[in-house]
Amino acid sequence: MLSVVLITRDEADRIEAALDSVAFADEVVVVDAGSTDATVALARARGARVVEADWPGHVAQKNRAWAEARGDWVLSIDADERVTPALRAAVEAAIRGPAPADGYRLKRLNVWLGTPLRHGRWYPDRRVRLARKDRARWEGDDPHDHLVVTGVVADLDADLEHHPYRSLADHLATVDRYTTRSAQVLRARGVRAGWGDLLVRPPWAFLRAWVWEGGWRDGVPGLVVAAIGALYTLLKWARVRGWVSVPPA
Repeated sequence: MLSVVLITRDEADRIEAALDSVAFADEVVVVDAGSTDATVALARARGARVVEADWPGHVAQKNRAWAEARGDWVLSIDADERVTPALRAAVEAAIRGPAPADGYRLKRLNVWLGTPLRHGRWYPDRRVRLARKDRARWEGDDPHDHLVVTGVVADLDADLEHHPYRSLADHLATVDRYTTRSAQVLRARGVRAGWGDLLVRPPWAFLRAWVWEGGWRDGVPGLVVAAIGALYTLLKWARVRGWVSVPPA
């Protein structure tokens, strides 16, 4: 039995596409953290089992959704992701094969404001998302989570389509939110930022994405994404240093 799990909050504009892409699953579970829009109603209308809960953070919420799954295999996606037909076929073949692994990494194809990015830091952007329920759990520091599998992990050669931002403003707002949270976590651990973090890390982030990893092949969108990646790095370390205000965690 295959379960698909999602965590949501105010995703009414894209939850239907995500759920439609996983309609082949035996079960779909949505854990919603207080949506004020139509997310819950739309999810239920698509046949998902909705669990309404508080928001304990990304890692804890994904573990909560994982625990809610009833299948022996679980596929975790986000509301801004779509399982492509090729990925569906790969998932079904993997879990029904004669000797499946304990978990699988998927290739994530990021679509930035309508443009698929096939180079740079954003592709193939492999993520472990499919695993035996009893062999995996989410770990990491909010908001950056990752699924850790006990056992053999293999790769699936198919794309999970990812539409991370609704607009450029949404992208920049996410940078602001995520760098704040990352700085809170680092400062709580006693990490401090030096001049090297501020002067070396941002340009290196840009050069690595744009030149070394081939982001230039994606044209102007690749350039903008590489530049925003450098901005992310600069803001994070400036906040760790205390040059940009960071509210208490």
